[in-house]
Amino acid sequence: MSGVDESREFIPVRIAVLTVSDTRNLEDDRSGATLVSRITEAGHAIVDRRILPDDRERISRQLREWCADPGIDAVISTGGTGLTGRDVTVEAHRDVYEKEIDAFGTVFAVMSMQKIGTSAVQSRATGGVAQGTYLFALPGSPGACRDAWDGILAPQFDYRHRPCNFVEIFPRLEEHRRRK
Repeated sequence: MSGVDESREFIPVRIAVLTVSDTRNLEDDRSGATLVSRITEAGHAIVDRRILPDDRERISRQLREWCADPGIDAVISTGGTGLTGRDVTVEAHRDVYEKEIDAFGTVFAVMSMQKIGTSAVQSRATGGVAQGTYLFALPGSPGACRDAWDGILAPQFDYRHRPCNFVEIFPRLEEHRRRK
């Protein structure tokens, strides 16, 4: 049964937020603000927040920089997951992933179908892991960010969530790098 085990202690996760947009700035970035608000209300820490244009190399370079930082556990980006020519966030994420979390996009699509019907097929939300860091790319709407956080990421970033969660496997994400 899925739920919170109150006998376990909450462990805050350190998260960086990236908004991908050619037009947004911190004052009008509603999607990034939605994520920051939800993340901090849940008890986690925002360790960095940036806005970058729709440029695959710049996005992947920023993701790699954050993955190399031992003070960052997860990165959540918003924007650039659609189908237009400028939407390159998914490709930038996949340039960095060591492992893709295939079910993330599927679960997000199922949740989106309940809210926006068949328009959900236009989302390419994705998740993965690189250098022991979780990476998630969400669509650029505040609603999509709210849905992904509330429905998937908040429970998975809560160590008390049962039967399993992302936090409890942090120590094992890089076990393949250990010497035998």
